[in-house]
Amino acid sequence: MVEKNEQPNNPLHGVKLSFIMQRLVSAYGWETLGKRINIRCFNYDPTIKSSLKFLRRTPWARTKVEHLYLELLKEEEKKGY
Repeated sequence: MVEKNEQPNNPLHGVKLSFIMQRLVSAYGWETLGKRINIRCFNYDPTIKSSLKFLRRTPWARTKVEHLYLELLKEEEKKGY
């Protein structure tokens, strides 16, 4: 019997948005993140808190952030992290 919550092919399953943002900021920094995803909260006085507030209310922006996180995971996998 398969549990309802199992999503073995979804790398975003169980990953909190705050963790994704921390990883992206750590990997790219705010300046590069703002260039890759042109969102005001990344470019003007950026903080994790303000970004999370915006991303939770704005599905299109959250989708872009999630896609960038998946790209980061692929890059790390290629490098052998």
